[in-house]
Amino acid sequence: MLQITKIFNFETAHALHGYAGKCRNLHGHSYKLHVTVSSKTPEEGYLGGTGILMDFKDLKKLVNEKVVDKFDHRLILSKAYLAANPNLGELENLEIWDMEPSAENIILYIKQELQGGFPEDVELVKLVLYETSDSYAEWIK
Repeated sequence: MLQITKIFNFETAHALHGYAGKCRNLHGHSYKLHVTVSSKTPEEGYLGGTGILMDFKDLKKLVNEKVVDKFDHRLILSKAYLAANPNLGELENLEIWDMEPSAENIILYIKQELQGGFPEDVELVKLVLYETSDSYAEWIK
């Protein structure tokens, strides 16, 4: 299966309501996101036309619009966290979610945002979201 991957970086803060560890406190991460797409049709020999599965420029534009621009330098908190900490509700860079903004939920949100935005013959097949250099969430179709 032929795939291409592009890597993106963004800075986001969050906190997890109801979590007993340090992540219950406001903190940030330098996230690294790997987005992998594949052809929906099996390749037989070489790619025709331009020989390009999807232009990296187009992939970059899509992911920046749907993900990076929404997350970069933002604070993501759940409604439950805000209910317990109402003083944070007036921040201008705040994104409020129904669910907790864990790495797992963030990657599922990213998947939902990106699906349907690709050319007809291209599909999203893998996302890897590094929260730290040695910890990541992964979604694979």
